Amino acid sequence: MTMNRDRLSEAVSALNELVFRLRGPGGCPWDAVQTDDTVKMYLIEEAYEVLDAIDNKSSEDVREELGDLIFQIFFLSALALEREEFDLAGVIEGITEKMIRRHPHVFGGKTVTGTSEVSDNWERIKREEKKGDNSPLSRLRSVPVNLPSLLRAHRLSERAAKVGFDWSGKEEIWEKVKEEFLELTTAIDENDDNKVREETGDLMFSLVNLARHWGHNSEQLMMDANRKFIKRFERMEAELLASGSGIEEADMDEMDRVWESIKRSER
Repeated sequence: MTMNRDRLSEAVSALNELVFRLRGPGGCPWDAVQTDDTVKMYLIEEAYEVLDAIDNKSSEDVREELGDLIFQIFFLSALALEREEFDLAGVIEGITEKMIRRHPHVFGGKTVTGTSEVSDNWERIKREEKKGDNSPLSRLRSVPVNLPSLLRAHRLSERAAKVGFDWSGKEEIWEKVKEEFLELTTAIDENDDNKVREETGDLMFSLVNLARHWGHNSEQLMMDANRKFIKRFERMEAELLASGSGIEEADMDEMDRVWESIKRSER
């Protein structure tokens, strides 16, 4: 399958014009009153719907959800143009120039030996773009505040690791996880609510780093775990209903029995 450049150009122009018609005289009253603040939540929601479609391995759903996400980008660009700040062309030109600049091994004469060197070059070029602001705070402040917490913890520790602030390997971070678990155990034994709260956070942050050292992103791991829990819970509901009791009537022992049976059947 190849991309028809004329078709792409026409599609981009048509969607851009559609957005301005929605916002303009005789357009949609709802669209006309939207702002950056109201649209940004739809942007986040649509991005997560793209993730769901990818996880469900449905190409048709991915295509549709990407369209919904792109619409939000076009809409936000239109709002900026109305304020005479920038336009959609500037957005596209800017990201094109950035990608060319950050891939000197593709568009320039630089050679790389692997993905690790590509990543190092990327971070170096980013720092150069920010005019040499190399303070530790600048490195961490570039990680978006509104990222999901597990993903943000992964990115923060990843950025810190770029300057050598990291555990030496899997064994060392595993020892840190066990240390944090013991500290949480002590807080629970002492019935100290504030310490339990703090030590739980420390343990979770350590687990994020353990996963990172194993090459995993904790946000994806948690999404997978949530999906597995939902699947098992729905199976438990169905099996209890088939047995004639239903989940509302079942006691904890009965739910545990069915839950463990489901787990065994998955092995």
